Amino acid sequence: MQTILAQPENTTSDTFSAVHTGNFAPITAGENGHGNRALVDALVNSKIYREYERAFSDLTGLPVALQPVETWQLPHHGKRNENEFCAMLSRKSRACAACLQTQERLCQQAAADEGNTVLCPVGLSDSAVPVRMSDRLVGYLQIGQVFRKKPTEAQFKKALSLCEKWGLDVKADEVRKAYFSGKVVTQKEHDSAIKLLSIFAQHLAMLSNQVFIQQENSEPPVITKARNYIHEHQTEEISLGQVAKAVNMSSYYFCKMFKKVTGINFTDYVARVRIEKSKNLLLNPNLRVSEIAFEVGFQSLTHFNRVFKKILGQSPTDYRAQLLAH
Repeated sequence: MQTILAQPENTTSDTFSAVHTGNFAPITAGENGHGNRALVDALVNSKIYREYERAFSDLTGLPVALQPVETWQLPHHGKRNENEFCAMLSRKSRACAACLQTQERLCQQAAADEGNTVLCPVGLSDSAVPVRMSDRLVGYLQIGQVFRKKPTEAQFKKALSLCEKWGLDVKADEVRKAYFSGKVVTQKEHDSAIKLLSIFAQHLAMLSNQVFIQQENSEPPVITKARNYIHEHQTEEISLGQVAKAVNMSSYYFCKMFKKVTGINFTDYVARVRIEKSKNLLLNPNLRVSEIAFEVGFQSLTHFNRVFKKILGQSPTDYRAQLLAH
């Protein structure tokens, strides 16, 4: 987990307009953008995430957020434990733009380094840990708006100068009160918070596969029919051509539509369905891993082990040991 300094940049009128209208370009755009947002929304609304968010905030006093990769917004605005000074800055578009630039740097660096911390122009730290579903980056767990050392008068004068530059119409004594009321954490406390974040990111990565399979988005009836067919025949040898024929489409158009609607290709989807079923079977200690592999439709134990580890980040044996240990 590295720390980088986010320097303030010149904020142009175009930047002002983009933030004001909400038309800022996303941090990351791609064909899975809609799917990522829907997946992250489902995770955020899950019981396990809500309980973690509440417990983490109660324990640390820090705001925490799960953001999809293509989101361009302030992650902690309006949340419990939001920094009072940051909330004040969010009222002004030019200040908001500077904060968003910091968020962009943070997320880009976090994706490359598997987690990162940046120091924003006013001296507050923000941190992000990536959440992945297999090799697909779907979002970031973020905390921040904290001082890692007690703020100094010199830091405040710099922050006040930036507030004036950004056109924040607030009295200096109000700015001072908000700035120095910010939470200060020690290096050990900060490292521990990041560790908790990283552990939960791994749990969300595992949960995301289940959510992805179960998620019922608005989709063409032909894709719903195809999904149902796959689930019914998942233990058999199943091909794209076979499913395309079952839904009365050519293989070419079915392949294109399936990838466009689900966000992944046909082969990966079938693998995820099978892995999801295998997770339940692994709860039975009397079943050998090899038996489970063939039961869910894999033709070899080696292939099952490879796909399981790719999707869940650990082998079936390790996954079972972890389950049975609780």
